[in-house]
Amino acid sequence: MLEVKNLSTYFKQGDSTVKAVDNVSFSVAKGEILGLVGESGSGKSTIAHSILKLIPASASVSGEIIFENRNLLQLAEPELIKIRGSKISMIFQDPFTSLNPVLTIGEQIAEVLRFHQGMNRQQARDRAIELLETVRIRNSGLRVRDYPHQFSGGMQQRVMIAIALACEPEFLIADEPTTALDVTIQAEILRLIVELKEKFNLGIMYITHNFGIVKNICQRVVVLNKGRVVEEGETGQIFSNPQQAYTQRLIECLRVLTHPPTPSLSKRGGGVLSADGGELL
Repeated sequence: MLEVKNLSTYFKQGDSTVKAVDNVSFSVAKGEILGLVGESGSGKSTIAHSILKLIPASASVSGEIIFENRNLLQLAEPELIKIRGSKISMIFQDPFTSLNPVLTIGEQIAEVLRFHQGMNRQQARDRAIELLETVRIRNSGLRVRDYPHQFSGGMQQRVMIAIALACEPEFLIADEPTTALDVTIQAEILRLIVELKEKFNLGIMYITHNFGIVKNICQRVVVLNKGRVVEEGETGQIFSNPQQAYTQRLIECLRVLTHPPTPSLSKRGGGVLSADGGELL
């Protein structure tokens, strides 16, 4: 569905050049979730923005991004505008800054529908209600008139997903969409993304620094470090037999986080002691 070939994105900083993405290649199939994983600063979001050319004009981008047999990097802005939000959509990581605080939720979903599909106000409003129902927001007929501040963080992210799905895109970029959410809401959003992928047969590129998320929802993984691909493969293979030391360290961090040292059962002053002697209870 999407093929990235030898993508490089460089930024000028004074007299020096920052290689944010350096000769990166990978592909995403229809109905697949590919995990793009790495630490902060590894180039994950820059790749996402490069795909849709949402980068400063001063940036230097080379390579190929093939979608529907066309190289997106060679398309003029009017052609790209038709693709963004319609064929390829993006869920940004922070709904608090992505949603417009002075427009209702319904207006923000309807805007996409009116621009890309030519719907009138009533048609767009009706479709907005349907989309809110799709992402499981209750009383959507009433909530469509609410403003972002009247929604919780998890519900705001559901609205962002509804906007991304408004024009029934073929490809979805999810840029750390659960980073600002607590673990319970995070799990709900992840389940929703997987269900929507299966329902609409979407190709999804899921960007994250969290290997736990990758293990749970991604079929394949691309591991990035300092703008380069370190390792790529099926999720099960990467977790069971990582080839590169960097990948091994990332997975080991996950193991430590999910399997912390067992607390000691010895007591001092009625408190249960942790393995390092600190009092837990």
